[in-house]
Amino acid sequence: MNTFDSLVIVAVAALIHASFQLSVSMLTLLSSHTIGAKRSHARLLGLTNAFTLGVMVMTVLLLSTVALFVQLKSAFVDLSVLWVAACGLLFGLGLAVWIFYYRKEQGTSLWLPRGMARYLSDRTKATKQAPEAFGLGLSSVIAELLFIFAPVLVSALVLIKLDPGMQLAGILLYTALSLSPLLVVNGLIGSGHKISRIQRWREENKTFMQFIAGGALIVLGFYVYVDQVLQPTVLAAAGSI
Repeated sequence: MNTFDSLVIVAVAALIHASFQLSVSMLTLLSSHTIGAKRSHARLLGLTNAFTLGVMVMTVLLLSTVALFVQLKSAFVDLSVLWVAACGLLFGLGLAVWIFYYRKEQGTSLWLPRGMARYLSDRTKATKQAPEAFGLGLSSVIAELLFIFAPVLVSALVLIKLDPGMQLAGILLYTALSLSPLLVVNGLIGSGHKISRIQRWREENKTFMQFIAGGALIVLGFYVYVDQVLQPTVLAAAGSI
């Protein structure tokens, strides 16, 4: 796998990450509460920007930590085992996204247990300062770890094979693409667009997004299985004949 192919895989994994909606949901909820409380536009921008920064920082930390862990493990475990595990996670996660990522009800309610959903909603409603919004952004990434771990793991497996400079470029690429919907929504809110219009668009397109996310996970899993597991095995068997 050359550098270009590696970065393409990272980009695809990041776009899959971007299709998950918990951070966007929390950002719109935070904005709705802030506007409903009749706080100033400057305060709204301060909170939404701090939230987005928190998501960015946690995404960088998560990807870097997983890459470091994989790098350390590679000294003791054959990387092909980790690739097989990553492929299994991608396949399973793709089916899970198709089945239950969105609840079967009106609106954009997600898979979260109701207790956790209520906790995050209450924390969002109580957020009034930028540091609180930053912490909320950090927690939104952790709360969706069940779904984003597989694309993060695949990206980490790819990144550890690159030169240090390209590893940094890969981390920045992943972070920028995975945050793209959040940045767009943050920009729309900051420019004065109504939250109701953003929510309406999300609700009208949630089935399409759910199908694309699940399908992309399965396609990525199939590709990396062929490229990183099946092909090396076949070449090794042919070389031993």
